[in-house]
Amino acid sequence: MTTNTIAADKPVSFDPYQVELARNPYAMYKRMRDETPLYYNKEYDFYAVSRYDDVRAGHADHQTFSSARGGILELVKMNMELPAGVFIFEDPPLHTAHRMIIARMFSPRRMRDLEPMIRDFTVSTLDKLVGRDEIDIIADIGAEIPMRVIGALLGIPEEDLQAIRHSADERIVTEEGKPIDYETQQIGGMPEFENYIDWRIKNPSDDVMTEFLNVEFVDDKNVKRKLSREEILSFCNVLAGAGNETTNRLMGWSAKVLHDHPDQRRELAQNPSLIPEAVEEILRYEPMGPFTARYVTRDVEYYGQTVPAGSTMMFMLAAANRDERRFPDPDRFDIHRDRAAHMTFGYGIHTCPGNVLARLEGQIFLEEMLKRFPEWDLDMERAKLTCTSTVRGWDTLPARVRAKAA
Repeated sequence: MTTNTIAADKPVSFDPYQVELARNPYAMYKRMRDETPLYYNKEYDFYAVSRYDDVRAGHADHQTFSSARGGILELVKMNMELPAGVFIFEDPPLHTAHRMIIARMFSPRRMRDLEPMIRDFTVSTLDKLVGRDEIDIIADIGAEIPMRVIGALLGIPEEDLQAIRHSADERIVTEEGKPIDYETQQIGGMPEFENYIDWRIKNPSDDVMTEFLNVEFVDDKNVKRKLSREEILSFCNVLAGAGNETTNRLMGWSAKVLHDHPDQRRELAQNPSLIPEAVEEILRYEPMGPFTARYVTRDVEYYGQTVPAGSTMMFMLAAANRDERRFPDPDRFDIHRDRAAHMTFGYGIHTCPGNVLARLEGQIFLEEMLKRFPEWDLDMERAKLTCTSTVRGWDTLPARVRAKAA
């Protein structure tokens, strides 16, 4: 059980940047669902819905809730022009054209074909840690494996991956308790990818970057063409940023949740066939991205109140995942829970296209981790949690580990 107590006599108050609330937000989420299913934050001027049915329906209604201004609270509020190719921040018909390209390259079958490579990366990363008494789940594992996978997909040399990861991290890092300052951030492609594009033009290979350079599609103006350089840079930026952050945070939460539930961790070590269901429950229980935001294109009513066109709506994915109207006893972590569709990867046309890859990496991580370290104890005094309007997860997560007896 991870809920805490928030005095019922205090008004419901949700601040996405409040550090203390981010450490354990679930009691406040419950009050939002029960008392203010449509919530308005006056300080930051946004609305929020937290019940599962509202979050799911809102994600499905891209005509009322537009992604064209971004899917992050700060971006939506800024109303800035976004670069071409940031497909997660587009509406149809352009989103449809770009999404089809990504869907082909990240199909479930193709992702499953990557399993041997992902397992090799995971094994080599974890084997280096055997013999140590203490590791950091993030620095030693979460920061390594996902970026190596994305690097292999894009054809980026391993020696350059750390610089790209740091650049991606800086885009979501914010001063504690403050919004992300996108006025000083570059939203489109990272300059680091420029050289790789030029290299791949001259040296094509069997990787996603080469496919981006060669793919032809029909765009929103019904013109058959190739991706522009700006679109390719944006595609690479999205894949590097989201691919690294999502799975990195998933690995951190897997370690934290199973540390808190050692009986279920032991059960997984004894019966690895349960790991896919465990990953689904971890995704529901502690989602890596707790919120998404949308621009409201027309008046819409919730619970007798009108949200006017021009507003910003925040969809509370993490709150929806703990809604007792959808999930029985939602604050209980249970690897045997009957599978029900959680909202961690969104819903509708903006469902995360990398969800199959993230799930696969999460499963392989737990399989190989439990083979080597069936037990671990986290040092929560030294652990550091980061929460922005984009992600919630661990920056550092020190653990004392006990290797499996020979």
